[in-house]
Amino acid sequence: MKYTQLGRTGLKVSRLVLGTMNFGPQTDEADSHAIMDAALDAGINYFDTANVYGWGENKGRTEEIIGNWFAEGGERRDKVVLATKVYGNMAADGDAWPNHDKLSALNIRRAVDASLKRLRTDYIDVYQFHHIDRRTPFEEIWQAVDVLVQQGKILYVGSSNFPGYKIAQANEIAARRGGTIGLVSEQCLYNLAERRAEMEVIPAAQEYGLGVIPWSPLQGGLLGGVIKKEVEGGRRASGRAADSLANTAIRAQVQSYEDLLDKHGIEPGEAALAWLLTRPGVTGPIVGPRTAAQLDSALRAVELELSDELLTGLDEIFPGPGPSPEAFAW
Repeated sequence: MKYTQLGRTGLKVSRLVLGTMNFGPQTDEADSHAIMDAALDAGINYFDTANVYGWGENKGRTEEIIGNWFAEGGERRDKVVLATKVYGNMAADGDAWPNHDKLSALNIRRAVDASLKRLRTDYIDVYQFHHIDRRTPFEEIWQAVDVLVQQGKILYVGSSNFPGYKIAQANEIAARRGGTIGLVSEQCLYNLAERRAEMEVIPAAQEYGLGVIPWSPLQGGLLGGVIKKEVEGGRRASGRAADSLANTAIRAQVQSYEDLLDKHGIEPGEAALAWLLTRPGVTGPIVGPRTAAQLDSALRAVELELSDELLTGLDEIFPGPGPSPEAFAW
């Protein structure tokens, strides 16, 4: 496994991030534990989760699965850089009591304590805001964060799904307050087929020293060889991938992508991950394996070298927006 610094911090993290969103809803606890063991054995030390994972009446279940794994010992917790998130409504019926969601100081305090209990740990390495809160000022958010850092409950703070201007606003206010390191990472939707983050989010992250953690690196399976799987195994796409393939132009684009990688003898999913690892500012993509085989495929991507010819071909099929602000100005 290869490692890098998380943004401007001294924290060393693996170039792949283990996403746990499937733990509970799609992968049972025993298999989830096996995947985490395999990830740790392979050198992946950055694990990502969220308080809402488990979904519906099972919100929090994913954190509990991770906590039970930590409790098995073997220095599991000490070896893992643990990231979780706050913002979502944690009510099982979807009807949150006032102050039981978003980023008020009250909810941040409550949510941290609940996550620590489920995760069966004393501290969270990277505590992430899952979404912007348009009604809570960053002065209040940073005050709450400062208290939690002083208490030793969290070490660093990151964002997720933030626009570029909010990354700037958050860190400028943190700098004015003094003594607050501010945001150190941003999780954003970013992959070959979805490159809008290159216009504002990634430039802002680079300017302020945030590590970029792309989520959905395969665009919901669209970049994982979905057409080939249909033809060879009769396995039809579902969810976002199926919706995208219903568009004939997108289907033709994906077919060109798969044809190009077939020519180079590379699996599509591995190429999509390897491409992200070449992108400026990217710390490492989040991979969310449902099975051990999917984890093995992701691990191969770390060692995959993409030729200049192939990178050029990928850009031709999935052109990015171009540099900012030229992408939308003269």
